[in-house]
Amino acid sequence: MVWKPNVTVAAVVERDGRYLLVEEEIEGRRVWNQPAGHLEEGESLLQAAAREVLEETGWRFEPRTLVAVQLYRVPDAALTFLRFTFTGKLYAHDPDRPLDEGIIAARWLSRAEIEHCRDELRSPLVMEAIAAYEQGQRFPLAALQTYL
Repeated sequence: MVWKPNVTVAAVVERDGRYLLVEEEIEGRRVWNQPAGHLEEGESLLQAAAREVLEETGWRFEPRTLVAVQLYRVPDAALTFLRFTFTGKLYAHDPDRPLDEGIIAARWLSRAEIEHCRDELRSPLVMEAIAAYEQGQRFPLAALQTYL
């Protein structure tokens, strides 16, 4: 069997000390996550990040910098994720746009509120990405090269 990690993208978006998170239902459990999802065939990582933010929150998003590249193996599962996390700019919102299946709502939460619901986070990558963002970790998008 060939092992391949799932390639995903996520966005850390902060406004006035609050972070844009999505409340979603996964396998019958409500969890919090950054807007995130899988890279689809034929799209760049930047296109995937912009698409996922729009589909899960109704916000148009322009990735500006890479915050982190994270490799995560889900405990007690045969799943591994290679996650590219971006930050950038929101520039338009469509509050009437239907959100992806499984998404309950998009909400702005403070760091304290996120810490309070730590046990309800989809994975430890959520807090790790916020910590990297708050520490000023940024990498230029030129580090990512796409040949489609």
